[in-house]
Amino acid sequence: MSETADLILTGGDVLTVDDAFSVAQAVAVRGDRILAVGSSADIQALAGPDTRTIDLAGRTVLPGINDSHLHGATWGLTRPPFALGVGHPAVRSIADIAEAVRQAAAGTPYGEWITGLGWDVGYLAECVADPARRPHRRDLDAAAPDHAVCLTDFSGHMTWANSKALELAGIKRGTTPPAGGVIETDADGEPTGILKEAAQAAVQELVPPATVAQRKAAIRSAVAALHAEGITSYTEPGLGPGGTRILGGGLGTDTLRAYVELARAGELASRVSVLLLPAPMGGSAADVHAGLAGLADLAVPDDVDAGRLAVIGVKVFADGVPPNETAWMRDPYLAGGHGALCVHGADAGLQQAELAEMVRIAHTAGYQLGVHVTGDRAIDAVVDAFVAADAAHPRPDARHYVIHGDFVSARSLAALAAHGYGVNMNPAIKWTIADLMEDIVGKERSDYQWPVRSATEAGVAVCASSDAPITEPNWRRGVSAMLLRESKATGRVSGPEECVPLEVALRAYTVNAARQDFAESWKGTIEPGKVADLCVLGGDLRATDPHDIPSLPIDLTVFDGEIVFERQGLVRTAPSRTHEPG
Repeated sequence: MSETADLILTGGDVLTVDDAFSVAQAVAVRGDRILAVGSSADIQALAGPDTRTIDLAGRTVLPGINDSHLHGATWGLTRPPFALGVGHPAVRSIADIAEAVRQAAAGTPYGEWITGLGWDVGYLAECVADPARRPHRRDLDAAAPDHAVCLTDFSGHMTWANSKALELAGIKRGTTPPAGGVIETDADGEPTGILKEAAQAAVQELVPPATVAQRKAAIRSAVAALHAEGITSYTEPGLGPGGTRILGGGLGTDTLRAYVELARAGELASRVSVLLLPAPMGGSAADVHAGLAGLADLAVPDDVDAGRLAVIGVKVFADGVPPNETAWMRDPYLAGGHGALCVHGADAGLQQAELAEMVRIAHTAGYQLGVHVTGDRAIDAVVDAFVAADAAHPRPDARHYVIHGDFVSARSLAALAAHGYGVNMNPAIKWTIADLMEDIVGKERSDYQWPVRSATEAGVAVCASSDAPITEPNWRRGVSAMLLRESKATGRVSGPEECVPLEVALRAYTVNAARQDFAESWKGTIEPGKVADLCVLGGDLRATDPHDIPSLPIDLTVFDGEIVFERQGLVRTAPSRTHEPG
């Protein structure tokens, strides 16, 4: 006798994302696994008296979405009530941000810190009207004279601090920035309050860290919000000793502890893959060696389900980001300079050697490596380091990857493909900054940024991610961006030759991301025997204009066979005991 299903979704467009990109009408779930996929008639035959059956009415079913680079805990901690949201469109000007800080100061006890995240000069009215205008500490001083203020920009690579915060950090006229960092100064040599890359740590390390209880609350909030986006898996990149100063302390060892406690208690309703960060930005090979030695103490306990929480690799920072002109580029930025690696070393040659040694140490220790790297020259250096490390210590299927890979060259794409390495790109960031980048690197390089099609045609398994809180985890925005490559500000197309079809975009958020997790055998597609993680869209995805994809609602999210999100009004049939959506 055939097994009966616990849950059936029927009458829809089931995109399995299997090797053939097969399309079915229905899917059956039993327990926490996919029981069968096929026609509505075949799957309906698996219904029993207690089966919950949902009429999809033409809706699209996808595998549970896997956001392969998402700072879940930090995203939770940088949202209200933990921090101010100062991103567009919540704020549209420096004046708006100052007003938000003023209101926060009015309700914050004297002397406590005010933090926030998300501002972007490309969407601040004063900066748009006058390109020479930049955020300044004085903009925040009047709003919060008695509170230290630390506002991280949308990229996480730049901090805007007020005078009180600079004073507490000991930053003043003539202060020497740390290696890999920039302390911006005005024409008089005074700090403006803008700190880039490693220089952020001087202020960020003073912000009182969240407690484990607060981190757990933030993770619960983040996971619930991700369910509403159809996301059932994500990579948490950069927990551990090197992450305590990043994005206001949202990372670090206490965050891993929070994840472990949630998983042990059965309260982690997501599949979280962790990259540990053994050394901070601006670190050295010695830092990586010391950090890796201590990572054994950060192993996830054996009693935690590895299908919910697993440490799969380590993260290393190689350079900064192009909008801040801190990515290491072969050709200069329009304003001059090439950026640099953000690792220890007195010159470029020593830094590159140090980076290669950092990669070698982690590779030889048996870890998968995810390296934050954005500039073309820096990416070449990282990929060369991957190849050299493997030549000296062969490891089949190490699956190292470059994180972001904005300007990855054809040479590096070929090497990544040849060794089975990957690239993790951010199409929603492309949508956000395309117009801004033309003024920074010129049209030709801006058009090429995040070359998804070139990477795919080279044979690289491209993953796509939000990098939340850098962008919101609306993966439909990322899909639309890969199909259209239009900009947020003007709608102009940036690099149409790098557009990809829907199939490629969906693989980047499902099966390719599962491969990055070494988990493609049990998740990432809708096939019998795989975990029952599903995302139901409120419409026919394949028939939707790409411009309208970002606004397609999520109607239903299934995780481990259980419905964890259901939008009000979903049409369905079910046993009488089933409650109606509310």
